[in-house]
Amino acid sequence: MTASDRDPGSGRRQWPLIVPAAGLVVVSLFALAAVVIQFGPPWSMGEGDRNHVYESDAGSQRYQVHVPPQHDGRARLPVVMAIHGCAMTGYGWNSMKATTQLNDLADREGFIVVYPTQRMFRSAVNCWNSDDPREQHRHAGEPALLAGVARQVVEEYDADPDRVHVAGASSGAGTAVILAVTHPDVFATVTSVAGGEYGLNQVDPDDPGSTPSAYTARQAWSQMGDRARRVPMLVIQGEDDDVVPPLVATRLVEHWTAVHDLVDDGLLNTSLDLVEETTWVDPGPDRRTYRHTAVSTPDGRSVVELYLVHGMGHAWPGAAGEGLFTDRSGPGASVLLWEFAKRHPQGSAPR
Repeated sequence: MTASDRDPGSGRRQWPLIVPAAGLVVVSLFALAAVVIQFGPPWSMGEGDRNHVYESDAGSQRYQVHVPPQHDGRARLPVVMAIHGCAMTGYGWNSMKATTQLNDLADREGFIVVYPTQRMFRSAVNCWNSDDPREQHRHAGEPALLAGVARQVVEEYDADPDRVHVAGASSGAGTAVILAVTHPDVFATVTSVAGGEYGLNQVDPDDPGSTPSAYTARQAWSQMGDRARRVPMLVIQGEDDDVVPPLVATRLVEHWTAVHDLVDDGLLNTSLDLVEETTWVDPGPDRRTYRHTAVSTPDGRSVVELYLVHGMGHAWPGAAGEGLFTDRSGPGASVLLWEFAKRHPQGSAPR
């Protein structure tokens, strides 16, 4: 049968089938691209990398674990959870894995690394929702999922439950601080790189003084409940950060110092007799200078340590970092957080 012999309407009748089919192909390709961006292609996994999914009543959470050569079934290794920021992933495109280069450090030092990645389409730019009050509580949302991931890693890899640490960048730093508040029984220390205090969403950027850091500190202490513990914190902040300005880091130090004070005896009364010591560090040519401030108790127990990096913007500092939000001239944040974590297993900080 020739084309002229066919029903002249037959061509038109095919379009309703062709258009959905074409649309399905486009959607499928888009979905595949989104998956590759979010989770990385399967061949991108290196030695010691293993992908997992945590399932609970709060939902599901994908994450990647890096296991160092020292994991031999005899020693219980520490764990570091690294939470990415906006426009990043855990282990896909522009990943926390590439930004921090924690895998190489873990292989040298002997600890397990965990990279959770935000669930697809939870945020327009893949942020963690640390500014959402619904995501700031123990038994729901992101805190419940991420703490569940940490517990699952400890169980599955027979890791040391007293040496589980959490670090984050930007929105992931906000989530890391929330985890230290909602799950002080799970995480021994917290590291914030370009992040803010618990309840930062309540602070007006145009009038931050209208919400004192002590106000949000009381909320954090209340959220800790009967699990309240003095969780040591490391803060790393760029002086030239125009996304998260240095004032946010200053408030975070004040906020967390107040949380420690409240955990001590329930009062904001400077009962810990804290000592503050600041030093300037010049690492030499082509490296950024920085100011290191340590707030500690008279017996040397850390409360907060702050690295304020001169000339650095909104970035994770470290010479080996790869990604959109790295600063190769700054001090190595990954090394700093690991050295801080090593000094503070969970049992070392009193309730």
